[in-house]
Amino acid sequence: MKHRITAGRPWPLGASWDGTGVNFALFSAHAERVELCLFDPRGRREIERITLPENSGHIWHGYLPEARPGLLYGYRVHGPHAPEQGHRFNPNKLLIDPYARLLHGTVRWSNSQLGYRANSTQADLSFDRQDSHKGVPKCVVVDPSYHWGDSKRPDTEWSQSCIYEMQLRGFTMQHPAIGDVERGTFSGLADHEVIAYLKALGVTAVELLPVHAFVDDRFLSSKGLVNYWGYSTLNFFAPEQRYLGPGGLSDVKRAVARLHDAGIEVILDVVYNHTCEGNELGPTLSFRGIDNASYYRLMPDNPRYYINDTGCGNTLNTANPHVMRMVLDSLRYWAEDMQIDGFRFDLASVLGREPEGFDPNGGFFDAIRQDPVLATRKLIAEPWDIGPGGYQLGNYPTPFAEWNDRFRDCARRYWCGDRGVMRELADRLLGSASNFDHNRRAPSASVNFVTAHDGFTLTDLVSYNQKHNADNGEDNRDGHDANYSCNHGTEGPSDDPAVLAARQQHKRNLLATVFLAQGTPMLLAGDEMGHSQGGNNNAYCQDNATTWIDWNNLDTDFLAFTQRVIALRQDHAALRQERFLHGEQRHDQDLPDISWVDTNGESMGQDAWHAGHTLGMLLSGCTTRTTESRDPTTDNVLNEPASQPLLVMVNGGEIAIPWRLPPQPGQWRCVLHTDNAHWRDPASAAVENGRTTLQPHSLAVYRLHVDAKP
Repeated sequence: MKHRITAGRPWPLGASWDGTGVNFALFSAHAERVELCLFDPRGRREIERITLPENSGHIWHGYLPEARPGLLYGYRVHGPHAPEQGHRFNPNKLLIDPYARLLHGTVRWSNSQLGYRANSTQADLSFDRQDSHKGVPKCVVVDPSYHWGDSKRPDTEWSQSCIYEMQLRGFTMQHPAIGDVERGTFSGLADHEVIAYLKALGVTAVELLPVHAFVDDRFLSSKGLVNYWGYSTLNFFAPEQRYLGPGGLSDVKRAVARLHDAGIEVILDVVYNHTCEGNELGPTLSFRGIDNASYYRLMPDNPRYYINDTGCGNTLNTANPHVMRMVLDSLRYWAEDMQIDGFRFDLASVLGREPEGFDPNGGFFDAIRQDPVLATRKLIAEPWDIGPGGYQLGNYPTPFAEWNDRFRDCARRYWCGDRGVMRELADRLLGSASNFDHNRRAPSASVNFVTAHDGFTLTDLVSYNQKHNADNGEDNRDGHDANYSCNHGTEGPSDDPAVLAARQQHKRNLLATVFLAQGTPMLLAGDEMGHSQGGNNNAYCQDNATTWIDWNNLDTDFLAFTQRVIALRQDHAALRQERFLHGEQRHDQDLPDISWVDTNGESMGQDAWHAGHTLGMLLSGCTTRTTESRDPTTDNVLNEPASQPLLVMVNGGEIAIPWRLPPQPGQWRCVLHTDNAHWRDPASAAVENGRTTLQPHSLAVYRLHVDAKP
């Protein structure tokens, strides 16, 4: 059967089913001809090539009135092969539509996917004539309709948010209640037991490592490894196939809807800074063959080569309006069609880099902030890249929040015994005002964490002094060397009760520091269960028991502590301030909004700041403005009352410290403790005559009950 084609329209880009036929539209500014390639239902045989008949403003387009959802297709693009000028067209290479909503098949590596002859002395300047279609996924025409029913996005306030970062596959691969087909997929994430667990934990959002279609890089496949984390994007619209079950796109939407019904938001980690095609020696799978000079940032004086601000071989050229449009269209697609609540931008400094350097008012940020859809979603930046001037913590515009690696390092150093970070710790506990208190930014702009997917897990952070990445096949050269970790006398697993007790207390200290600080807390999935990766601090290629959560061996004690500290944060507005605290006296409070006190219950002097091991943070309990939350049953606005004053006491030293609590009308009662003797029953850390003792390497929180007699 030969398909009849008409002119169609230059919009929308991609393959669009209108209920009658399918419109195809592809951007390429430098192409000379574009062929639409159709395939049999299994994607193995090319059955027809059709030249797109029209070009409107660099958009090639055509309409197939007989085409239907399920049709498999790809493109071949003709144009100049002139690598020295930045052009790498090669119609022998089947190309994936950048706007494809679903892919069929996987990349099967061979030299046919290279646009040049691999054995040529000219390297990438040569021209390869092998057909690549057998090893390239095919695009699928989809019917986008889906009935969301009564499902609504939770739209949680930033000040109420608690983020749970997870790798979707590893989270459910070993879950005993989930069937083999659903494990490691969106269907597994949608399982009622999984959602009940997240709800009981107390988190308000899951942040998923990349779920955009990605590839297992060729160098990994050659070693029998995979790209487990997914930071090697092949397509910005299609979800990764290994995360889909028989329901296809509906699996994604069903998981999002069920999480929303439980009050849990979904945030995606997105990689718009580079693609999987690498540098000039990489494969030709999509963007490179469609219009290399438009999609990528090339060296101005030699466009044969790529600007590499990402460390991954190439950098996406969002300065090109059509590439910027693709990124924004992708974000809107996931925000609207998939009802995603927010995005965490990998290496976000790349996206803000203008010709003169990083610009918080650059084109990408301006486009996001003026967009009526995207500006309302949660936006989180990883505020660095490897390019010049790439580290930009605190310099992003509202409404962006930012991963705060300085919080991570400061908390780790303090609890490992570094005495030179007391003043910095105080700053981090108050939302890192030194970085974020400007341009009317809120403390929630600081995303506070001590562990993330990249680095040690929490258990490994207190169990290893050195990284152990031999299984990655890079002779332990990969991964961070500066981990600020402490093994407590034994490298790796131990049966020594004293070592185990010290490690558990250390973990409680670190976790409590995250949740007692102003800002937005983030918890790495599995940390609350005691998950270990055997000391691997760069497990990006380990899709196995190293990274999969072991649901059959949960650390139930630490899980209980995690639930307690999350609940404490949610119960006390003083821990979730919406404006920065500066020791101001509020008209309705007897205490300043924040006071730093020493072990005598008095204002900390210079000696205590410089030479001490202890720190007392007294929060008055006031709220800086009325926080609005909604009753989920009536949708009525609830005004959150101010909580009573809290005293957070930390002792990073080696000896127990007698502590006199600040004299106030009422009674101080312990509501959280990390010491091994008291964490199960904080109330057992009683106050006698206004005094208590804080054990070494521990943290405690006391609440002032003003309705009780002194």
